[in-house]
Parts: sequence; C-alpha cells; structure tokens
Amino acid sequence: MSSVASNPSGNPISVVVADDQRLVRAGFRVILSAEPDIEVVGEAADGLEAIAQVRAHAPAVVLMDIRMPALDGLSAAARILSSSDSRVLILTTFDADEYVYETLRLGASGFLLKDAPPDQLLAAVRCAAAGDALIDPSITRRLIPKFARAARPDSLIPAGLRELTSRELDVLRLLARGLANAEIAEQLVVEESTVKTHVSRVLTKLGLRDRVQAVVFAYESGFVVPEAS
Repeated sequence: MSSVASNPSGNPISVVVADDQRLVRAGFRVILSAEPDIEVVGEAADGLEAIAQVRAHAPAVVLMDIRMPALDGLSAAARILSSSDSRVLILTTFDADEYVYETLRLGASGFLLKDAPPDQLLAAVRCAAAGDALIDPSITRRLIPKFARAARPDSLIPAGLRELTSRELDVLRLLARGLANAEIAEQLVVEESTVKTHVSRVLTKLGLRDRVQAVVFAYESGFVVPEAS
C-alpha cells in the first residue's frame, strides 16, 4: 500500500477517469478507490464526455486516454487545461514519441502507460493534485532533446532567463536532465526544501505552470543544448 500524501484541504483527491474501454475504467476505479485519500467522482468514454465530467465535478485530476472516439484525449486535455483548474494525466498503451511530447507541451501533469504499476499511478495522481508534475526521467532524456533539436528557433535566449539567479539557472539545468528535487538537492549540496523554493521561483519568473513545462522551455529556448546522439 502506498503512503498517503498530505492533503491540506483534508478532502479526498477527486478524480475523473476518461477511457473508451469500460473494463479499463473499472480497473482504474478499483485501484484509486482503495485509497482513503482518493475519490473517483466520474467516468467518461470519450473526450467530449470527459469535458462534461470536468464541468460537472471540477475534479482535481483527470486520467485521460489518448485514443478515444468523438474527441481524442489530447484535444480534450487542451480544452480542460485552458478552461479549468483540473490537472490532466495522460494514459495510453501507445508509447509513441509524438504523443509524449505533445502531452508535455500541452501542460499535462504526466504521461503514464496503462501497464504502469499501481503505485506509480497513485503517485502520479497525488503529485498532480499537489500541483506538481510527474515525468519519467528516461522520457525526458530520450524525447525532449530530440524534439527540441528540431523545433528550437534560431533566436536569442528569452529575456525571462535574465531574471533568474545563478542558482535558479543551475536548478533549471538539472530539471532539464529529468532530476527529481531530492537528486537536485544532492547535486547542489542543499536541502530539498531549498530546491522546492528555487523551482517555485523559476516557474513564477518564467510564467510556467509546472516542472514539465520548465523542462520543455529549457530545451526549446536553447538554454539547454541537447547532447549529440
């Protein structure tokens, strides 16, 4: 059993599960509902239903499949992220690079394969509800540099970076490598709480939603240069 993350409101984390397969939705409901701090408040079989469920329940987190009828998961996620405070976790059986990268650019709070262990699913939901984002470092290292290499424009580094202190720049570089806060703290020889503060300031100064967008920004801006493959 995974540990229960602190929840300042004291209320269970509300979740909507969106997947076109009834058995998949049932499976996720069983896993999530077994946790005392998580409550499944709605289900959806396609993207349009997912949007309707978000409007009806205002969930903290939406688990969103990519390939669904009526409206695909990425399109639904884009609408939800632009019109609500709900966080979106993308779930799929398709480990396709373009899906992962598009998910990160949209501002989703993570990307999980459907065969991920239950503990990883629960950790992702709690992480998203807490306002952070969960991204596998291996996905960061494998995909973002590749796409950034092709997408980065030949332009000056964004002015927002000039607002960051040298230590905040160090933190952004390590974020771009996919390191977690504890790993960044070890690298910089500081407390993890200090790293959290630096990350928060980086996001605020750059106008970014979470660490996933910070990783994408670091590569696309040219601040971090992908290693040659």
